[in-house]
Parts: sequence; C-alpha cells; structure tokens
Amino acid sequence: MMKLFAQWRRAAGWTQEALAEHLAVDRSTVHRWEAGKAAPRPWQLPALSEAIKRAPAELEALFDGQLDERPTKARSGDHAGGSLDELRIVYLDLERRYDRVPSSSLLAEAGQHFALLDQMACQFGDGPQKRDVLTVQAETATLMGKLVWDASQRRDHIGARKCYSQAATLARRLQNPVLESHALLRSSYVDLYGTTDAPTGLALAEAAARRAGPVSPALAGLALLHAGEAHAMLGDREECEKSIGLAQELLAHGDTGPAADLVSPDQFRRLAGSCYLELGQLRRAQTELETVAGSLGRRQKSRTIVLGNLALALIRQREVDGALEVLDQAVDELEQTRGGGGMNRVFAAARELKPWRREVQVLELNDRLLSLMAAP
Repeated sequence: MMKLFAQWRRAAGWTQEALAEHLAVDRSTVHRWEAGKAAPRPWQLPALSEAIKRAPAELEALFDGQLDERPTKARSGDHAGGSLDELRIVYLDLERRYDRVPSSSLLAEAGQHFALLDQMACQFGDGPQKRDVLTVQAETATLMGKLVWDASQRRDHIGARKCYSQAATLARRLQNPVLESHALLRSSYVDLYGTTDAPTGLALAEAAARRAGPVSPALAGLALLHAGEAHAMLGDREECEKSIGLAQELLAHGDTGPAADLVSPDQFRRLAGSCYLELGQLRRAQTELETVAGSLGRRQKSRTIVLGNLALALIRQREVDGALEVLDQAVDELEQTRGGGGMNRVFAAARELKPWRREVQVLELNDRLLSLMAAP
C-alpha cells in the first residue's frame, strides 16, 4: 500500500513535509500512511484526493487493501545510493512487513539499509539533510532491535538492547524526545517480556512516559500502559490501576502529534487485558482480550500475543475447549509469522494444559507445536 501511495504523492509533486503542511497534519502522519500503519480519516480524503489527483474511491480502496498493488519495491540492496526519500520508503516498507512475515527474513535487508544510511550520514556536514538521515537511521535502529529480538524468539536480549541503545543515542544527538522515548520503551519490553526483570522494565517504561509526555500524549500513554503491566507483574494492583487510568486519560484526548500512530485503537484493551491476567482477574481479562482479538486485522504478530493471553485466561478458568479453539487460531498465524511474543504466550498456555494432556485435542495441539518448533 505505502509504496503506491508514495508514488502517487511524488508524481503529484509533493514531498512528505509539503503534503503534511498542505493537509495541516504532522509529517509523521504521512509517514504512517505510507507505512500502512494508519489511514486518512474520512474528512481528510477530499483534500488528499485533490492534492494527489486521485479519486476518493481509489484512495479508500488503497487504504482498505482492496487495490491490486504490484509496484516494484524499493530495496536497500537494489541501489547503492538512493535518495533520502527512497531510503525512507525502504524503512517504511520494512516496518509494514514486520508484522506479517518472519523477522528472520527481514534482518539482512534491514542491516544493509542501516549501513547505507550510515554511509549517507557521513556525506553531509551538520545541517537539515544530515538531521533527516540520522532521524531515519534512529528509526531503523529501533526496527533492528525489534527484528533481532523477534527473530531470536525473544532470547537475544543483548543484541536487541544494543540496537535500542544506538537509537536512543542518535535521538539524544538530534534532541528528539519522541525517538528517544520509543527506544526506551522498546528496551523496557526486553526486561518485561524477556528477562522478566519487572523493576528494570518499570523504570524504563516510566522514563519513556516522562520523556514523551510534553510532546506526544499517545506515546506517553502507551508507555504508561506497559508501566501498568510491570506493576501487575509485581503484584501491585493499586499502582497498576493508577497507571492504566493515567494512560486512559492521555489516550482519550487524542493526539495528532509525533508518534500518534504508534498507538492503535485496540492498544488500551490489549494491554489492560494483559494486566488483568497478571493480577488474576481472569473474567475481566477475558472480556478485554476477546474484544480486541477480533479487531487486530492484519496485525498478526500482535494478535497471536492476544490469543495466547486469552487462552491462558480461559485455561485458568478451566474453559479448556474454548482455550483449544483460540490456540488453534494462534498456531495458524504463527505458522506464517513465527512472532517471538506470540510463540512465548502460546507455549506458556500449552504448558498449562498439562492436566488435560491425554485428551485428543490437546495431543493434536502439541503435535502442531512440535511441528512449529521443527520448521526452519
């Protein structure tokens, strides 16, 4: 989607910055449209249609995924010296594919892309062009951390942290609190969901919220949701509810600023459901997770995490048939994406099925999981 939209934009003579200014939106909003992470709101379509000379119906079809898009994709390995606009499109393409394919299939390309950005940064002295290159490089470093951690089934904590640290260093150099906050938040995931060091993860998530607070309520709210989950892991229900409440307030105000599109409408319920699961509020967790599982659409890696957590909530309520149905859906998607977070949650749920291990459906599920582990 994003490649074709970018072609239309460029054919109409707009840079991302100019189009954003024309439509009275932040530049990051146009970036997110081109990444397939967000779509224009209905009231934005007439002005966008006029600007890029495309019918509103054609734009709607594109953003709904109904347009047959067959452009040749820009790839970092395909050109040794692409323009910054082309390199940004490559980054956005990698981000789009992250949630739909195994991360291991993207690692080499992302690494080549980062190296190309590094070479480009050396060609410029201090100034706007170099800042733009370093901004894309910081975004790519954060993406690399996601890919490294996911491809390793959330085991390569050192490699992921190294990437996030590099992104944070670049962000501080640029004095960009949004990029720095995002890198800090991603680093907190390693402690919360990898090493299970909840206190360290909590400190990083709260630092991310403080850094993002003045410039991006959406990102600050997302960080507070993860801080709430850290409190839940520590068994502190009161502090968990407090963090969730503060996050809800921030997210309720809406956000058109930088990083607004990092937070999807389902984010609150997804994280709240995870918090309630950690606190043992199983029926409440089930309600939130069932609602959000049907709304994630193409975000398959996120959906498998939700399905794994939903299965855990059902198993702990001894609703085994429902849990097995949910786990079958999760495995269907894991066979395509092999997302590390989803794998961890699904295998955790399968371990809790041990009391029913002799039942035919449980045996069949275990066979599927063994095949999943054996797949290259």
